[in-house]
Amino acid sequence: MAAMGLPLSYTGSNLCFRSTRTQQQRFPKPKSLKAISTGADLGFLASQFSGIQIQLNQSFTIDPIVAAPPSRRSIQPVARRVCPFTGKKSNKANKVSHSNHKTIKFQFVNLQYKRVWWEAGKRYVKLRLSTKALKTIEKNGLDAVAKKAGIDLRKK
Repeated sequence: MAAMGLPLSYTGSNLCFRSTRTQQQRFPKPKSLKAISTGADLGFLASQFSGIQIQLNQSFTIDPIVAAPPSRRSIQPVARRVCPFTGKKSNKANKVSHSNHKTIKFQFVNLQYKRVWWEAGKRYVKLRLSTKALKTIEKNGLDAVAKKAGIDLRKK
């Protein structure tokens, strides 16, 4: 005996089933919402399908003092993967499999957070810079590299 009915006939690979339940028993038609008037101002809807009564009030108002403004999720800014000193940014490349199937991948810059001593300001400055920029700062000095890149270190 099959799950939904009895086998009627078998012809090759086609197997026909006879329904043991009628179409209306398996898929009942949803009954529409009926309006039941209980008062002149109020209207009630009774759902035969779910058995829940829904009250409709025509004079629905929101008190402006009680209503809260829509809440916004605080979106944190995402730092771009670009070195501010050298301008290096991510490179788009192909990852090639053994079957020569190419998938796009990104080669990101080696960015590091680093505290660098700023001689003119007599303090440490925390920077997010690439390792190439770090080597350039060690060679030429922080003031020269920042001036060439157009970065004001007094803000940080």
